[in-house]
Amino acid sequence: MRVLMIEDATDLAEGVIARFSKSGIACDLAGSLDAARDHLAVQGYDALVLDINLPDGSGRDLLREIRARGDRTPVLMLTALFTIDDRVAALDLGADDYLVKPFDQRELEARLRALVRRDAEQKSDELALGQLRYSPAQMQATLDGNRLDLTRREAALLGLLLRHADQPLSKERLYDGLFAFNDADVGLNAIELYIARLRKKLAGSDVVILTQRGVGYRITRDG
Repeated sequence: MRVLMIEDATDLAEGVIARFSKSGIACDLAGSLDAARDHLAVQGYDALVLDINLPDGSGRDLLREIRARGDRTPVLMLTALFTIDDRVAALDLGADDYLVKPFDQRELEARLRALVRRDAEQKSDELALGQLRYSPAQMQATLDGNRLDLTRREAALLGLLLRHADQPLSKERLYDGLFAFNDADVGLNAIELYIARLRKKLAGSDVVILTQRGVGYRITRDG
């Protein structure tokens, strides 16, 4: 999952992003509306975490803009002051959820996973395919009841593939889902390495990751 956090409280944002990283969530940070517009012009996101009060205006203005152009990216509004009127206005403009500061990081992550599930093929928090079971919340997978030893990146990649099981995902799409702009030192070919590692760990099971030449990778049941 790749998220854009639009928040000008640097300490708060950096703490959230650090914890996101441990949970396999890639997150870019924009400290203003203009910075957010720049990010959105060049990168797609699975979800946005949008503060209402920003240095150059209201987060509601950006929400109005993206919905007006037909962008349905899930948006979670975030603010220290959230009256009933604020909530109603944000939801009416197209926000998908809201969270009031201070908040628990676990709740923020759970709400984001719930928003992303709405557009995924599998709606349950546990993803299943054949003998394979994966929990995004725990970043843990089992194969025929036996726990797989996965790194954080491998787990995040597996979750992304499973959310779109039987659909080919390009190498670029997988890269965008795993890495933020701060990970610029990681090349696109890293995806091939992680795919190879996952294939090795899934070997002998009824789940395979196929390469569709010129298209991308697809996870499916073998036979």
